[in-house]
Amino acid sequence: MWKSRLAIVLQVGNWRTCPGLRLAPGELRFPIFPLALRTVDLTVPTSNLFMARQNQYRFCFGPWNISEGADPYGPPTRTPQSFDWKLDALKKLGFDAMMFHDDDAVPDIDSKSHAQVMKEARALRRKLDDAGIAAEMVAPRLWFSPKTIDGAYTSNDKKHRQYAIDRSKQSIDIARVLGTDILVLWLAREGTYLRESKNGFQAIERLLEAFDAMLAHDKRIRLAIEPKPNEPMDHAYVPTIGHVLAVASLTRDPRRTGALIESAHCVLAGLDPADEIDFAMSFGKLWSLHLNDQNGLKYDQDKPFASANLRSAFNQVRVLERNGYGKNGEYVCFDVHPFRTTKPEHWLAHLDNSRKTFLRLVEKARSFDEKKARALIADRDYQALDQLVIEHLLGRR
Repeated sequence: MWKSRLAIVLQVGNWRTCPGLRLAPGELRFPIFPLALRTVDLTVPTSNLFMARQNQYRFCFGPWNISEGADPYGPPTRTPQSFDWKLDALKKLGFDAMMFHDDDAVPDIDSKSHAQVMKEARALRRKLDDAGIAAEMVAPRLWFSPKTIDGAYTSNDKKHRQYAIDRSKQSIDIARVLGTDILVLWLAREGTYLRESKNGFQAIERLLEAFDAMLAHDKRIRLAIEPKPNEPMDHAYVPTIGHVLAVASLTRDPRRTGALIESAHCVLAGLDPADEIDFAMSFGKLWSLHLNDQNGLKYDQDKPFASANLRSAFNQVRVLERNGYGKNGEYVCFDVHPFRTTKPEHWLAHLDNSRKTFLRLVEKARSFDEKKARALIADRDYQALDQLVIEHLLGRR
């Protein structure tokens, strides 16, 4: 074990063409992803660096998480409720913030002038302030528009690509009014149904053009890119957190380009959500988080957190604890939906249950016998380690 304190800084520039990379005197750059400044005390085991600091978590969800039960095969099973009803429900449940698509903040957004959009955004900000609720992020809901049938930023139609960029800039303006510096980009239709229909190299260039335009639009905005491997597209251009960080390193400002991880999207990519969280946080790039669950490689299910895989959920909470998630103001968001069979009187249970489960798993992470686990790891007794975890989750001492 190293007995020192180590500070590491790697500054990465825009190196789209490495041969032309210019370095200022004394500047160190590598063609790798940007790492945040981090000081680590290596006199204690790294697995316990943050466990003892007792993270204080804040929680949020979006209006769409109180959904009505419609799916591709059937109509809604619950009567829609107003935004005011949903905001009141969020507050009664004791959540701290709300996520917004741009058209959650301003309904029928494409039919309104920019001035009208800003007016309605300011009215929403007053409503949130009165309720004591923060806006966690804003995201342009580009995948609903008829102009993004063939993709938004990667559409083959230049006019449609410009529409997507302009609407994203307006979403940044909404975010500024609502008091958040996070613009989430779920690249829902940035991919293909048919590989021959688009050029993958060109698609990445178009994504970078769009991201750079957003970063130039507001010097304070941070882009949190949310990867997903498929659905609604057959294949996505940015399917995993590794792809996100690779693209982020090529933008005009990698320091303001990071990630949002969703548990189910990791599972759909055949990856472990806890590993993906660890990976993003090792770069200082996890700026938002959608916790939910997923039963295998199927359609995106958005099940309540830990509903399908309790051990995976435990490991997600454990890495959040270990890495100090939330200490820079990040929220834990639950992108979960009620089952279609849910009755109206049980409509909010999936949100309340997800938070309760998360907090129970925080207790489990904090009470896990890390010392014993390290001894088993040192002895390479992984069978006993496996049983240690199982019995801990079962509540046995």
